[in-house]
Amino acid sequence: MSKQNRRDFVKKSALGGLGLVSASAMSMSAKSYRNIIGANDRLHVAIAGLGRRLGAFYDPIAHKKSNVRLLYLCDPMESQMTKAATKFKEHIDYAPKLEKDIFKVLDDDKVDVLINSTPDHWHTPGSIMALKSGKHVYVEKPSSCTMEENELLVEAAKKYDKVVQMGNQQRSSGQTQEIIKKIHDKAIGDAYKAVAFYSNGRGAVPLQKKAAVPEGLDWNLWQGPAVHREYTSETWNYNWHWYGWNYATAEMGNNATHELDIARWALNVNFPQMVEVESAKRHFVDDGWEMYDTMLARFTFEDNKQIEWDGKSRNAYNTYGSGRGVIIYGTEGIVFVNRSHHKLYDRKGELVEESKGKTDESGIALGGGGNMSTTHVMNFFDTVRGKATLNAPIDDANISMAMVHYANVSSRINENFEIDSKSGTMFNRKAMKHWGKPYEESWKSKFLL
Repeated sequence: MSKQNRRDFVKKSALGGLGLVSASAMSMSAKSYRNIIGANDRLHVAIAGLGRRLGAFYDPIAHKKSNVRLLYLCDPMESQMTKAATKFKEHIDYAPKLEKDIFKVLDDDKVDVLINSTPDHWHTPGSIMALKSGKHVYVEKPSSCTMEENELLVEAAKKYDKVVQMGNQQRSSGQTQEIIKKIHDKAIGDAYKAVAFYSNGRGAVPLQKKAAVPEGLDWNLWQGPAVHREYTSETWNYNWHWYGWNYATAEMGNNATHELDIARWALNVNFPQMVEVESAKRHFVDDGWEMYDTMLARFTFEDNKQIEWDGKSRNAYNTYGSGRGVIIYGTEGIVFVNRSHHKLYDRKGELVEESKGKTDESGIALGGGGNMSTTHVMNFFDTVRGKATLNAPIDDANISMAMVHYANVSSRINENFEIDSKSGTMFNRKAMKHWGKPYEESWKSKFLL
């Protein structure tokens, strides 16, 4: 063998060992070649929960820069899996496995990442189970249902040394990052108050009635860590949001999570010192909705800063000129910001600056998907690889989640209360009874640390 031939042989052998030799040299298809290129950097992903947020994951999983492979689509409802598989065919050229049992997914050592898009009651328990099994976790909001879950998830992320990001995707919006930086740089002087809001025209929901479990649904698995009960009609698909605290966190966890997070970010505050709430069910009073549908909340922080929440689930009047957003008041000006744009005014109310972002997920419609979500998920992927820093790390995101829990607890006990701004403890005995929540007893060992 000549020196040149030996050099070519060694070069090809070395490249082959790294998975970098050309497809033609290895006589493989282009599709097989794509599965090898960058294999040392590729993340293998599973999605659990295939409902309305599924659209948020098409683009970031299919994007070439993501370098991920979707291994599993997991849901306790068979029709959700088949629909998800059909939708993903429009974005990827291979077929992920369909698996109803999340435990089989978590037992697969090939899975690097779990995207946890299950109903609320699965968010913390499912994420901790994934962390225990060695997975990194992207968990949709709300990342927790109680203050106890808040602490458990943060502790688990540290204990298992994994990356956990919450799906508060506006943290990855370029135009929001820009205006928040300007606020922190005193563009409106000292920011002292934020008003976060959400208005939607949700209609009546059916009264719950005992019913047969829908075909294809594993009801016990769907309930998972929540206290188990007989199936009632209209529950599994979306109305579980309004059918009590066993599964859900009401509108505070559903949408206030996003806007309160931006408000807290703008004011640069942590735990509040006080929460005051007025809430009630104002609309369709005889329907199946079990929580408040209207809430006014006020959070008071150190340095006399305040965040107010104006939430109207079933009254779509745009009090502030938009269906959702945040108004930030400063000593020298005001900022309005939502997912699509921001406006900066001086103290006299004159418009100083306006910036429109390029987002396609700015409204209040149900469903997932859009460039903010894509950027947010890809930020998570890059952080798992060590190439980026999380835009919404779980230890910070769960401080925003605390505001959700304080407001819900205040509504449930019909009392305002003070809070330890260092530890987050509620200075109210009735409130502290809601620090945690009941679980199905046989499930506790699966996720409690």
